[in-house]
Amino acid sequence: MAEDAIRIMCPNLLCRKVLAVPASARGKTVRCKACSTAIRIPEKPVGAKSGATKPAGPKPDAAKPAAPKPDAAEAKTGKPG
Repeated sequence: MAEDAIRIMCPNLLCRKVLAVPASARGKTVRCKACSTAIRIPEKPVGAKSGATKPAGPKPDAAKPAAPKPDAAEAKTGKPG
């Protein structure tokens, strides 16, 4: 398969075959060879941005809450107040 091929899944719930279509098919309608469903190939990938993208995830600071600080009596004796 060529690197410029677009992989798209057939929207027919009874088919769901993965199709590889050339990039020149962008903006056109193709037919699934398995079930003959007409599939519109999008102009550009959904959510594509110019440049590199960073995977979404939680921020490191928000991952764990801050530990409670011990009070003065606990800090001196090592036992809770």
